Amino acid sequence: MFFELIGTLLAGVAAALLVWALSRLLKGRLPSWLIPASAGVAMLAATISSEYGWYARTAATLPERMIIAQTVEESVFYRPWSYLKPYVSRFVAADPVAARIHPDQPDRRMVDLLFFGRWSRTAQIPMLFDCAENLRADVTEAITFGEGGAVEGVRWRSVPADDPVQAAACTEL
Repeated sequence: MFFELIGTLLAGVAAALLVWALSRLLKGRLPSWLIPASAGVAMLAATISSEYGWYARTAATLPERMIIAQTVEESVFYRPWSYLKPYVSRFVAADPVAARIHPDQPDRRMVDLLFFGRWSRTAQIPMLFDCAENLRADVTEAITFGEGGAVEGVRWRSVPADDPVQAAACTEL
């Protein structure tokens, strides 16, 4: 966040200096208001570019084994350009390669989900998935593991068959 602020300020200074130099070259034929206006436009452009580029930059840093399961696009009133093209503000990635699967329960697995947000910390949360029955459960302290990989104390929730998070977690790699 700090580096984005510095980058935005530098874009404004660079644009202002460029217009100032152009004005000097043209012996003052450009209006004086053009210098601060160009700085403002450059800062706005840098902010918008950073906002729309965040998802691609963040997703590119993920290991190849990670599957991006779901993205959330937003449009907000204080970013009017987002009504023309919504931006990705957060997304969920699953790591099916690192899934924990008991040999006696091959359809059930524990998968780490990574929750990324534009201005928030990344959260890694393990979740239980029943790939055969389309069920999902939160991993809590009340869960115990019994004989043969049986999971006890679980509150399973039904999910649609086309749930993208379920599909990513149940992917066989």
